Amino acid sequence: MLITPSQLQRLARAALLGCALALVACGAPRVSERDAAIPFDEALDQSVDDLFAQTQKLPTFMATVESRLKAPRIIVVDPMLDGTSGQQTEVTRIAEQRVVERVRSRFKQFNVSTFDATGLAGAQFVLNGTLTQTSSTAGAAQYRLSLALTDIKTGLVLAQTASRVGDNNLNTSPTAVYRDSPVIAKDRVVEGYIRTSQTKAGMPADPLYLERLPTSALLADANAAYNEKRYAEALARYEAASLRPDGQQMGIYSGLYLAQTQLGQTEAAEKTFGLMVRLGLATNNLSVKFLFKPGTTDFVVDPRVSGSYPMWLRQIARQSALIEQCVVVTGHTSRTGAEQINNRLSLQRATFVKRRLETETPELARKLRDAGLGFRENIVGTGTDDQRDALDRRVEFKVSACNG
Repeated sequence: MLITPSQLQRLARAALLGCALALVACGAPRVSERDAAIPFDEALDQSVDDLFAQTQKLPTFMATVESRLKAPRIIVVDPMLDGTSGQQTEVTRIAEQRVVERVRSRFKQFNVSTFDATGLAGAQFVLNGTLTQTSSTAGAAQYRLSLALTDIKTGLVLAQTASRVGDNNLNTSPTAVYRDSPVIAKDRVVEGYIRTSQTKAGMPADPLYLERLPTSALLADANAAYNEKRYAEALARYEAASLRPDGQQMGIYSGLYLAQTQLGQTEAAEKTFGLMVRLGLATNNLSVKFLFKPGTTDFVVDPRVSGSYPMWLRQIARQSALIEQCVVVTGHTSRTGAEQINNRLSLQRATFVKRRLETETPELARKLRDAGLGFRENIVGTGTDDQRDALDRRVEFKVSACNG
C-alpha cells in the first residue's frame, strides 16, 4: 500500500511527538526552587533563562520540527497572575512585560505573539506564570515566582522553573478591572492557570485551563481594553466572550458588568450582576466586596464605592429566593487588630447584610444563616486595609442544606 505525503507527514508528527514526550519526561532537567531570595528583576531574568535552557535539552525534537515541518516556534504569554488571589496586579503586569522582552532579546528561535484570538491560533506554546507572596516577616516581603512553558496540542508542560524573590518595593495593587470588580473572580479556570504555572516539566497541564485558552484570550483582550478605559471596546469583547459555549465565567460577567456600568447602561448592568449571583450560587463561589467603615457595620459612605450596594443586595436577595437550599452569609475581616475583635466584627457584618437581604425579600428569613470567620480565611493577609487586601474584607455567600 502506498503512503501519501500527507499520511507520511502525520506519521512523522506522531513519531516526533513521541520523542518529545520521552525527552521531556526523562531528559529535561528538574529545576528546583532557589533557596536564596533575590531581587525581582534578577529573579525574572534567571527564571526565563532557566526555562528556556530546559528547552535546549530537547535538540532533536526542536530541530526536527523546524527543519522537516517548517513550523515556527510561536509562544503566547498568558497574562501573569498573583498566585494567591488569582488577580492581575501591577507587579505581575510588569513581570509579564519583562518576560516578553527577555524572550525576544535572548531567545530569537522563538517568536512571541500577542495573547489574543489571532496570536493563539498560530501558537504552539503558552507561557504562564504566578507571583505568590510566601512571607512578610520583619519587614522583608518574600515571594515565589513560577513560570511554565506548555505545549498547547499535547497538553504537556515542557519546562518549569521557580525562584524566590525578596523585595519590599513591589506594587501588588490589582489592575483596574480586578480593583473595580464587585466579586472575587477566582474560578476553576483561574485555579487551573495557577496549577499549570507550578506544574513540573514532563507532567500534564491543567486540562480545563488549556481547553478554555481561546476564551481566556478574548477575556484578556477585553480586560486590557478596560484597563485602558476603552470601555465601549471592552464591552464588545466581553459580550463576544460571554457568547462562547464556555463563556459563562465569573471573570467575563464581571467585566461585562463593569463596562456596562462605566457606559451608564444601568439596567443591563443589574441584569448582568444577577447572572453573576446566579452563577456564584450555582457553583458555591460567590464572594462580594462590600466595604465597611473600619471597625463598624456601616458601609463606606462614598457613592463611587457603595452607590451600587442597594442593587447588589436586591439581586442577591432575588437570586437566593429562587433556590431551595439555605444560604450562609459569612463575614471576613483583614488581619488588623485582635483576633477576638475581628471574629465578633465579621459576624456583626454578616448579620447586618443578612438583615438587609431579609428586608429586600422577607421570605428569606427562614433560609439565611450568618457566620463570622474574622481573618482566619484571609486571601491576601497583609492587613494593609486598602485596595490591595480588599478581598480579605469580603462577604461570602454559600449554599447549604437547611437544618431545621
